[in-house]
Amino acid sequence: MTSGPREIYHQRAVLDLGVWEAGALLFKVYGLLAPGMAVDEEMTDTARQIMDEEVLPSVQDMGESNGLGFVIIHAGEAGLSISAHWWVQGSVLCQHIYRRNYGDDKPLDTSKRPVIACVWELELINAEQEAWRETMMSHAPDPTAYLDSRAPGRVA
Repeated sequence: MTSGPREIYHQRAVLDLGVWEAGALLFKVYGLLAPGMAVDEEMTDTARQIMDEEVLPSVQDMGESNGLGFVIIHAGEAGLSISAHWWVQGSVLCQHIYRRNYGDDKPLDTSKRPVIACVWELELINAEQEAWRETMMSHAPDPTAYLDSRAPGRVA
């Protein structure tokens, strides 16, 4: 028996929100929806602000970017998670995560709560690493094929 909160698994809808440009980077953007939830304008505005003000400077400071990545805007049951992922050094995935419970003014401190991802986000992350491996880790890397590949509409 485990202690702490438990959750029953149910599939969640996945939305294709297009490709966003952040500086010289291109990001596939997904919406991930808990039952009855939607990605609204405030959520996408928050995601774009995080991309411009936090992610892009981190990518530039770090260097070695492959110029491609993906973003997950997760309208969960308890709160909003926005995770930006970008590829560096040809095979390394980096992440910046923002989490805020609904009704809270400030996001959670991710340095004190080092969340990687929930089970639904991990499914998308796995689909993206497979797409990266298939389209970019070959003798003829194909950024267009990577950007065109999409995770399924429902997370199993």
